[in-house]
Amino acid sequence: MTKSVGYALLAGLAAVVMLISTAIFVGFGGDGDGPGSSPHKPRDPVAPAVSGQWVGTWSAAAAAAEPGTLDGYAGMSIRNVVHTSVGGTGVRIQLSNLYGTRPLVVSHASLALAAAPSNPTAATGTMRRLAFGGKPAVTIPAGGAVTSDPTRLKVPADADLLVTTYSPSPSGPATYHPYARQTSYLARGDRAEDATGAAYTEQSPYWRYLTGVDVWSTEARGSVVAIGDSITDGITSTAGANHRWTDFLAARLRNEPGAPRYGVLNQGISGNRLLVNGSRFSPNNGPSVLSRLDRDALSRTGVKAVIVEIGLNDLFKSPRQLDPQKIVAGMREIVREAHARGLRVTGSTLTPFGGHRGYSTQLNSVREQVNRLIRSGTVYDEVVDFDKALRDPSAPVRLRPAYDSGDHLHPSDEGFLAMANAVNLNHLRQSAPASL
Repeated sequence: MTKSVGYALLAGLAAVVMLISTAIFVGFGGDGDGPGSSPHKPRDPVAPAVSGQWVGTWSAAAAAAEPGTLDGYAGMSIRNVVHTSVGGTGVRIQLSNLYGTRPLVVSHASLALAAAPSNPTAATGTMRRLAFGGKPAVTIPAGGAVTSDPTRLKVPADADLLVTTYSPSPSGPATYHPYARQTSYLARGDRAEDATGAAYTEQSPYWRYLTGVDVWSTEARGSVVAIGDSITDGITSTAGANHRWTDFLAARLRNEPGAPRYGVLNQGISGNRLLVNGSRFSPNNGPSVLSRLDRDALSRTGVKAVIVEIGLNDLFKSPRQLDPQKIVAGMREIVREAHARGLRVTGSTLTPFGGHRGYSTQLNSVREQVNRLIRSGTVYDEVVDFDKALRDPSAPVRLRPAYDSGDHLHPSDEGFLAMANAVNLNHLRQSAPASL
């Protein structure tokens, strides 16, 4: 054999090896973690061979079973409108039947960019039918969840998406998020792939079944999850404006030089507590942060950091917890569980509520004791001082007037902006847990 022939054979063998290696890489590309993922995943059609990863761009916590929906939404199309924090070239969604009592059949699901903010009409050429395990329909068992197959779509950051599901048969109570601060839509019949919004004549302030949207990104390096109560849920923010503090944080992460490029996932539930579970049905306060931490925060797609804002409802709601040490012990348990996943936790101080109907000097004393322990650095890895950011300098037990929505507890849009500005972005990029 001549040298030239030998070199040619070696080059050919090397090319074959490279082709096989690339096929293996592409065939198993993408992060399959998250609700409903299968250990036997089909080839990911949007995962490039060299770079990129799945990151969460939007989420909402499954809060409760929607009252009055014992038969679900049989024969109805539900078009959820959600807002992205980061963009990508591929997309997949998560659906939940957590509070359902029967299997949920989704026979048709779609995704599209909205033609205009808060509008049910799809932008031209963006409508995509979603599949689940290669099939156009999926049955989600009671208490279960599922992740769709990826689909190619260029998804911008800071944009509205339309995620539509159609269920042909009764399915039991709908799993929902009641305080969306965003208008979604319903239509009679299977209108899942209607590009026009003409059939979507019924408006809704809820998100139903949809709990997450991931994008395939070569720019974002992960996601930060914010978990908490109505203040994180953004219950008093302007509807449709995306003015929750997490939305303002997402803008900072997108726009500020040197900021870590993370998606932001909002896992707030209004009325939520740290230590005690809410009712399964009304008043929809959701399971406690401790009981939902893994599902709603630690296991989210691409999570790199966690921000916790919780505790006031443990003071307000019966049974009240007035021992600051027990409240702080619950916060420390959050940190222990996050550290077991290699994640650091930024925790917030409890915010002022002087003038609110639930205010008392006793409750405020407990709040201040909890805040002193948080500020001591022995509770969370990092501290974001939302109390300091929001309080009135001339009356520290109250919110600054410009930051008060009017109920003396929940911030205004300006207050939510002040909260986002109080977050130290450098704290979010650190990965090694601190020693507490």
